[in-house]
Amino acid sequence: MGGGMSMNLVKAGFPVTVWNRTASKMEPLIEAGAKAAGSPKEVAAASDIIVSIVTDSSDVEAVILGSEGAIHGTKPGDIVIDMSTISPAVTKSINEKLGAKGVKMLDAPVSGGAIGARDGTLSIMVGGDDETFKECLPVFEAMGKTITHVGGNGMGQTVKLVNQILVGTAMLGVAEALMFAKKSGVDLEKCHAAVSGGAAGGWQLTNNGARLLKGDMEPGFKIKDYLKDLRLIMEAAADVKMPLVETSVVQQMYKSLEAEGLTQKGTQAIIKAVEKLAGETLV
Repeated sequence: MGGGMSMNLVKAGFPVTVWNRTASKMEPLIEAGAKAAGSPKEVAAASDIIVSIVTDSSDVEAVILGSEGAIHGTKPGDIVIDMSTISPAVTKSINEKLGAKGVKMLDAPVSGGAIGARDGTLSIMVGGDDETFKECLPVFEAMGKTITHVGGNGMGQTVKLVNQILVGTAMLGVAEALMFAKKSGVDLEKCHAAVSGGAAGGWQLTNNGARLLKGDMEPGFKIKDYLKDLRLIMEAAADVKMPLVETSVVQQMYKSLEAEGLTQKGTQAIIKAVEKLAGETLV
């Protein structure tokens, strides 16, 4: 994700300094004109706007607040944009620590996967103050197409969790519906074409539904990463005392795939859990 997003910033003409825990991943960016840094602290010292995208809450804390974290290279007036998907509560805590140094923060998680990152078509949901959002809008426009300021700090992360609830429940619905069609003797290709253009149509059906018909389980978004998001969803839901009945089922279905060692597959591989329940394979 970060590689594609950084490349689009380089292509847009921004002076970009990069750091990655795996140094070899920086090489295409350096060849394209970016400068390499030895730590997040060095990136921050060379930048006015610092963008991070890593896996989980603890990773963001390490990259921003750790001993070589970005906070130690910032100066008052700098802006940190975290585009990871993490806990809203952790985001607010990081914002407070940055604010104590006079550094502003936006939480701006993304949807669209590696393909969207490469093509600059990500959906970006941004939390933070309006003035800072407007200042950073050209940066967002280099990486995404649908850019929405959704509220104050932490709200970007909350809206991303909303997105992930919808993604998982829709994907389970697609898998169940196609398996129902298969067991009922319907031509799957014709069924998929018929329902994709109607009220049931949507991204998961059009894209991952088509992958299922080809038996393609390779990841656009890995199960291991979605399980992390499901954990964040359940933690945030507990904080606001919100029962999530359907999402709980989705979580258990993906946990069954984790038990089978399928976490490197794409989220469409939920069909494997549905196939077990149905006693039949889709294709």
